[in-house]
Amino acid sequence: MAYQSPLISLPKKTTEEVDWTTPIRSAISQSYGEDPDNYATECANLQRCRQDAVKGAGSDMTARDLLYKYFGQLELLELRFAEIRVNFPWRDAFTNKLITQTSIAYEKASIIFEIAATHSAISAAQNRSDPEGLKRAFYYSRTCAGMLTYINDNFLHAPSTDLSKEVIKFLVGLIMAQATEIFFEKCSDEKKGNALVSKIAAQAAFMYTALSEEVKEFMGKGIFDRNWVTVVQTKSRYFSSQAQYFRAQADDAAGKHGDALVRFTLAETYAKEANRTASSFASLFVTQMSPNLPPDAAPSLSDLTKAHLAVCTDKKNTASRENDLIYNAVLPTPETLPAIEKTSVATIITIQDVYSTAEVQKVIGPDLFVRLIPLSVHESASVYSEEKAKLVRGEVERADNAEAEVKSTLDSMGVKEGLVRFKAMADGALDGEEEVPVEVRRWREDISLVEEREGIEGLMDALNRLKENVRQELNSVSRDLEIESKDCEAMRVKYDHLFSQAPSAALTKTLRQDLKSHYSALDAASASDQQVVTLWDSVKGEIGLLLSPEIEQVFRASTEKGGAGSENLLDLDVASETQDEQEKLKIRQFIEEIEERLTRLTRISRERNEVLKDLKEKVQNDDVSHLLLLNRRNTGAETQLFTTELQKFFPAQQRLTSTVHHEQTLLQELNQLWRGLRDLAGRGPGARKWEERERRKKDTIRRFSHARDGYMEVRDGLAKGLQFYGELTELTATLKKNGKSFISQRTVEREGVRVDESQRQAAHVTYSTEQLEQFTPICIVAPTPTSATSTCPDATTSTNASFSVSELPIICTSA
Repeated sequence: MAYQSPLISLPKKTTEEVDWTTPIRSAISQSYGEDPDNYATECANLQRCRQDAVKGAGSDMTARDLLYKYFGQLELLELRFAEIRVNFPWRDAFTNKLITQTSIAYEKASIIFEIAATHSAISAAQNRSDPEGLKRAFYYSRTCAGMLTYINDNFLHAPSTDLSKEVIKFLVGLIMAQATEIFFEKCSDEKKGNALVSKIAAQAAFMYTALSEEVKEFMGKGIFDRNWVTVVQTKSRYFSSQAQYFRAQADDAAGKHGDALVRFTLAETYAKEANRTASSFASLFVTQMSPNLPPDAAPSLSDLTKAHLAVCTDKKNTASRENDLIYNAVLPTPETLPAIEKTSVATIITIQDVYSTAEVQKVIGPDLFVRLIPLSVHESASVYSEEKAKLVRGEVERADNAEAEVKSTLDSMGVKEGLVRFKAMADGALDGEEEVPVEVRRWREDISLVEEREGIEGLMDALNRLKENVRQELNSVSRDLEIESKDCEAMRVKYDHLFSQAPSAALTKTLRQDLKSHYSALDAASASDQQVVTLWDSVKGEIGLLLSPEIEQVFRASTEKGGAGSENLLDLDVASETQDEQEKLKIRQFIEEIEERLTRLTRISRERNEVLKDLKEKVQNDDVSHLLLLNRRNTGAETQLFTTELQKFFPAQQRLTSTVHHEQTLLQELNQLWRGLRDLAGRGPGARKWEERERRKKDTIRRFSHARDGYMEVRDGLAKGLQFYGELTELTATLKKNGKSFISQRTVEREGVRVDESQRQAAHVTYSTEQLEQFTPICIVAPTPTSATSTCPDATTSTNASFSVSELPIICTSA
C-alpha cells in the first residue's frame, strides 16, 4: 500500500495526585477493626500503581500494561472498599475542564477511557503496510470500541463531556469506522473479490457519512478538533468512491459494461470531492493544532485521494472508450443503479474478553490487599447467600401457591356462604345473617352523611328562593321597560312634533329579547324542578325509612313472610316430623364435619407460616464466612460445603412439604362432604323456603336501591338547578343593570327635551311682548259715502263721531 490513510486517535485525560493511603487506612481501621500500619506496604504499592498508570510511559504498550494493572486492582479494591471516598480529579479530554468526584466508579470510568485512548493511539501508530502492524491496528481499534462501549453500558451519569453517552457513542462509531477502513485496506491489498471489497467500502462510506453530520455538531460545541470534521468528510467521499470503483470493476467483469461506466463516473465524482477536501486540508493543517492526528495526516490524505482520483479517471476513460468502440452499452442513470450492499466486518472486543486473557491477568498480578478478607471469601459468601435466598424464595412461592389454591377451592365451592344457609335450614332459623345487608347499610351511612351536611329539603328551599328572586327581578325589569315606554309616548302626545326622542320599541328590542329568553329559561327550569320534586316525593318515604331505625324491622319482616303460622324453614308436617328431624340431624353432622375440616385447614396454614418464619430467621442468621475462609484454598470444596450447609434447612422444607400434602387431602375430603350436604339438603322443602326468603330479601334490596338511585338523581338535579339559577341570577342582574342604564339615559333625554321646549316657549312670549310695545295703534274708520273721515286716538271712546264704532270698519296701522 503506497499511501496510508491517517487514523484519528482519542485524546487522553489528565489527572493530579490522589491520596489513596489516608482513606484506606481509615477504612481498615473502622470497617475491619485492624491496624492500618499492617497494610502500609499495600497502600504504598497502590499509590505507586496509580502514579505509574496515569503518568504514562515512553511506550504505548508499557502505558497499556500499567493501565491494565491499575484497573484490575481497582476492580478488586472496589469489592473490598465499596464505600470508600477519595477525591479523584480528572480533566476532560476535550474541554480540559477539571472535574473531581469521590466515587471509585468515576476513577474506573476515567481509567477505562485512558485505556481506550491508549488502544486508539497504538492502532493509529501501526505501519499497516506490514501484515502484523495491520493486524494490531485492527485488533486495538476493536478493543478501543469495546472499552468505550463498557463505559456507556455501566456508567449512567457522566460527570464530564468525554464520558457522556453522546460523545462516547460517537467515538465508538468513529473507531469502528476506522476498523472497517483497516479491514478494507487488508482486503484491497490482498486482492480480494471486487464485489466483497465494494461491500466493505460501502460499509465504511455509510459509517463515515453518518459521522460527518455528528462531528460538525460536536465541533460547533467546541468539543472536537475542526480537522476531525475534514478528515471524516473526506473519508466519507473517498470510501463512497471506492465502493463505486470496486463495484464497477465487478460489473465490468460480469459484462454489465453500461453499469460499470456509470459507476466509474460516480467513483471519479466522489474522488474529486474527496481530493478537493483533502487538498484544502493539506494547505491549512498544522500538526501542533491536531495532536490526535499523525503529523503527516494532511499530505497522506491528499496523496491518497489524488492517487485514487487518477485511477478512477483512467478507469473511466478506458471504460468509456471501450464502450464507444466495442460494447455500445446503454448507460443507465445513476439513480437506477442497484444500491451497493454493505457488510459489517468489524465487531467490538469487550473488556471482559481483554481481561480474561492470561497475558492481562499476569500483568495485573496478585491482589494487593489479599490479607484483608480475601475477595474469594466475599464472592463465595455472595454465592452461598444467593443459594439460600433461592431456597427461601422457592418455599415462599410454594406456600403462596398452596394458600391461593385453598382459597380458590373454597370460593369456587361457596362454602362460607353455603354454610350459613344450611345452618339456618338445620336450625330452623331465619336470622343466619345480619338483618340489614352490607350494601344497604353502606347506602344508609352515605345518605346520612350527605343529609347531615346538606339535606334535600334545604337544597329545595335554596333553589326555590333563587328561582323566586330571579322571577321578581325579571318582573321588575319588564315593569320598568313598560313604564319607560309609556312615559315616552306621553311626552310625545304632549309636545307633538316638537318631541324628538325616538320611540322605545326599537331601542328595547334586544333587552326585551333577553327578557323573553330569561323567562323561557326560567319556565323550562321550573318544569325540570317540578320533575325533581315529583321524583323526590316518590322516594322520600323510602329514604326516610332507610334512615330510620325501622329499617331492620323492614328486612326482618320481608324475610319472615311465608307460610302463615310457619316457625321454621323446613315447614314439616306432623306426619313426617320424625323423618325430617333425622334429615336435619344429618345436615348438622355434615356441617360439623365440614367445619372440622375448615378448622384443620386454618391450623395447617398457621403452622406453615410459623415454619416459614423460622426458616427465614435461620437463613438470615446463617453465616459461613469462617468456613469459606478456612476452605478457600481447597479446590472444589466450595460446592461440597454449600451442599452440606444447605442440608440443615431440609427438616423445615420437609415440614412445609407435609403441610401442602395434608391440605390437598383435606380439600378432597371437604369436596366430598360438601357434595353430600348439597345432595341431602339442596332439593328439600327447606331449600325452597330459603330461596323464597332470599328472593324477598333481594326484592327489598332492589326497592331501597331504587330509592337510593332516585335520591342521588334528586341531589344531582338540585345541584344542577342551583348552578343554573346562580348563572341565571347573574344574567338577570346584568339585564337589570342594562335596563336601568337605558331607562336612565332615556329619562335624561326626555327631561332635556322638556326643558328645551319650556325655554323656547318662554323666549317666544318675551319676544312677542317686546314687539307689541314697539307698535302705536292708529285706527282708521273707513267712511261711508255720506260721512267724513275721522281720525282719533281711541276710536272706541270717540265722542265726535256721528256714528258708533261698531258700525264702521276699523283699520289699525302704525304711525
